[in-house]
Amino acid sequence: MEAIRGIAPLLTPAEPAVSQVRQAETTFGDILTTMVEQTNEQQQHADQAIVQLHSGGEKNLHEAMIAMEKADVSLRYTIQVRNKAIDAYQEIMRMQV
Repeated sequence: MEAIRGIAPLLTPAEPAVSQVRQAETTFGDILTTMVEQTNEQQQHADQAIVQLHSGGEKNLHEAMIAMEKADVSLRYTIQVRNKAIDAYQEIMRMQV
């Protein structure tokens, strides 16, 4: 009987699970917003590196290329996430209720 009393408090609190679900909903949106902002920052950084390279600044060619590749990979990743989100939305819309 003592073991059952020890397990019961672990099973009863349902409220924290609901708050975690609400937190997860806002977190997904925040993740998407952060991802787009980071992609934008990397694109701007790559543009600045190219401008500094063309103007004869202190940037080296390899640093500019690395910045461009990081921006490219980030943009490709963002596009793939967008495509998967659209596919998931379309799949949900095809479901019959």
